[in-house]
Amino acid sequence: MENININLNGLSDFIPLSKVSDMKYDVQEKIEALTSGKGKGNDFLGWLKLPEEMNDAVLKDIQESAQKLALSSEFVVVVGIGGSYLGSKAVIEALSHSFAAYRNNSAPIVLFAGQNISSDYMAELLEILDNRKFSIIVISKSGTTTEPGLAFRLLKQKLESAVPQDEIKNRIIAITDAKKGALRVLAEKEGYKTFPIADNVGGRYSVLSPVGLLPIAVAGFDIKKLIEGAAFMEELTTNHHKFDENPAALYAAAREMLYSRGKKVELLVSYHPKLVYFAEWWKQLYGESEGKQNKGLFPASVNFTADLHSMGQYIQEGERILFETVISIGKPNKNVEIPNDNDNLDQLNFLSGKQVDEVNKMAELGTRIAHIDGRVPVLTINVPELNEFYLGQMIYFFEVACAISGYLLDVNPFDQPGVEAYKNNMFALLGKPGFEEAGKKLKARLGK
Repeated sequence: MENININLNGLSDFIPLSKVSDMKYDVQEKIEALTSGKGKGNDFLGWLKLPEEMNDAVLKDIQESAQKLALSSEFVVVVGIGGSYLGSKAVIEALSHSFAAYRNNSAPIVLFAGQNISSDYMAELLEILDNRKFSIIVISKSGTTTEPGLAFRLLKQKLESAVPQDEIKNRIIAITDAKKGALRVLAEKEGYKTFPIADNVGGRYSVLSPVGLLPIAVAGFDIKKLIEGAAFMEELTTNHHKFDENPAALYAAAREMLYSRGKKVELLVSYHPKLVYFAEWWKQLYGESEGKQNKGLFPASVNFTADLHSMGQYIQEGERILFETVISIGKPNKNVEIPNDNDNLDQLNFLSGKQVDEVNKMAELGTRIAHIDGRVPVLTINVPELNEFYLGQMIYFFEVACAISGYLLDVNPFDQPGVEAYKNNMFALLGKPGFEEAGKKLKARLGK
């Protein structure tokens, strides 16, 4: 079985590859701290063993629950924010037909809510659901997070007005804390099917748990293959393989070397439009894990070749503060041959008979060379093809590498204390009980 691998040759003009190898003892020390549970944030390491914990019995329960929702629904709305939606959306987008009108299976359409507080978005979502059969998967450890809480309140009310009372409990699944919290209380009161969010699994590391697996299964994709890919990568990255055989170790070491040499921005690059939301998941994973104590690379993303016509100029000739990590997909799922044109007005007959994917691959190779010549270091992550197995590998690979990277920065990669600041200000400005005085002070600062 093939695995994803990392190519560091695009760094050789900037960092001697021997210097990356010199980090092996430091990196292996961080891997040992991670796997032994002796590092920072060791109370949030449950994600490391999810590939084993998501055994056949658990996967069967998830699959059967997904099928029950699918049988009664044209739409299934997943309510969650951050890691509670980005992972499942990333996988679903990567595996789905590019055009919603021509979906590649008969599964319900999976929609998302609770990831924003846009009135237009919510109103239009409710419009779509008018007179349509729908179900809800609500994901929240506490049940009191503002964005998903508002969305669930509105969607639950709409469902209650559309189906008989005794049917509602069959249309809602709650993924929440196993024992406590507002959503747990509601689920037990109303009789919803539930799946637990383990106390030791943080949101951005939860895609390989029911948080991500249930929506992915509802969309009709093979969650067993996803877990098999993750298990394959778990064995490769956490079980004492040699440094140069461990892609997560190599990636973390290279990122640290580039960061220490003044690179402040990492661009995740793909040449496949289905990976746009995978990049969004990656940005949360790395931004929320590393961005602490005035440290950390800023995670950004581009999708080529489209963004070469918007961001390409800056990448080629702007400030030399960034490097690229390219996700290179080896084999397309579908081939398209370029035809000959007798008039050749577009002057593209030199491509006649070639596959579109070959043109894309040469654009990728040419861009990598151009950017290296423009003093942009390039890491390449080679992925054999885009399917459940390799997406499982990629997810686990990036999670392990992120944890190692956080330890190399000497931060806790599993907390997110900074995200509370906006919440407290929002509560104060909205007049939430207990925040009244803070609200007055903020309004005075704003001149209101």
